[in-house]
Amino acid sequence: MGHPDKVADQISDAILDAVLERDPDGRVACEVLVTGGTVVISGEISSAVWRPGDAELEDIARRTIVSIGYDDEAKGLDGTRARVVPLVQQQSPDIAMGVDGDEIGAGDQGLMFGYATADDPTGMPLPILLAHRLVAGQAEVRRSGKVPGLRPDAKAQVTVRLDGRTPVAIDSVVLSTQHDPSWNGDHRGLADAVTEEIIRPVLAEWWSDDIVRHVNPTGRFEIGGPAGDTGVTGRKIIVDTYGGWARHGGGAFSGKDPSKVDRSASYMARWIARNVVAAGLAGECEVRLAYVIGVPEPTSVTIDCMGTEADGLSEDQIERAVQEVFPLTPLGIMKALELRAPIYRPTSFHGHFGRRPGEAGPGTFAWETIDRVADLRAALG
Repeated sequence: MGHPDKVADQISDAILDAVLERDPDGRVACEVLVTGGTVVISGEISSAVWRPGDAELEDIARRTIVSIGYDDEAKGLDGTRARVVPLVQQQSPDIAMGVDGDEIGAGDQGLMFGYATADDPTGMPLPILLAHRLVAGQAEVRRSGKVPGLRPDAKAQVTVRLDGRTPVAIDSVVLSTQHDPSWNGDHRGLADAVTEEIIRPVLAEWWSDDIVRHVNPTGRFEIGGPAGDTGVTGRKIIVDTYGGWARHGGGAFSGKDPSKVDRSASYMARWIARNVVAAGLAGECEVRLAYVIGVPEPTSVTIDCMGTEADGLSEDQIERAVQEVFPLTPLGIMKALELRAPIYRPTSFHGHFGRRPGEAGPGTFAWETIDRVADLRAALG
């Protein structure tokens, strides 16, 4: 959550939540750049009820930065003293034409993918699931003080050995974590502490003494966050989703209201895949939805089960059942998943998928709910 790109994502989604809290129909496409002590807020905000002024945008950005843990310039950024530059305008009327009215058209063209696997109860591929849990563990240990001197910036990577497409062991783990000067000269001590307090507990049953571990492989990671690297909204689309295990349409999520199908339809595709796998219709499921700007119905709905369909079922049959059970227009998606609510900032770090429904408050991660299993089975007879 302290990585500069994710700092930008969180500010974007905090602004989105602020707008939706006042106006569920508000339109937001908020892009943020953070570098050094400067935050640039750009994009479009359109609302008939409320549009935040520059002072409110500055306040949201500063509060978000401080909540992440950047409250001292020694850490690379002090949110209370950050220079915030708001450069926000109204949504283009040419785009608004396609998404206004009783039946909302898609806010853009594009492909959106969703994925689930039966290999884990979360439905997530193991490498990205463990990577998300490692950085979440880093945040928890940092805040608890179990390993003193940790700072907000961190990254993780996990290499999993497979038998076909089934995980059998962990080969290597990388966890880079920002730290204060007290750990300079004691790389071994930090690596041991991070291993015992974060890596081993997170890997749990996947732990083995044979795993190759890289903790801060350069030996020092004192300068981090926006002081060490520039962050921009929407640059972590693969870590936000499935870690490259499933395909990605290319659209980023953070800072976009649910009329933008590159966000809302990706959530719908994940919801579909989760329920297809939970219903026992397939061991793996990748859902692809395609939309055209201004047109409500998807131009394509495709199911790929990688040959894992249940006996007697075809992908065509599953596709027809999906289209019968799930609403696939932007308005239908927003209503079914209750997306016109301030639920987005918790999604902007530690992954948009594989979380528990409601874990960050009412309505959050609704696309992880397994509640259409009976409907899908009934549709298939």
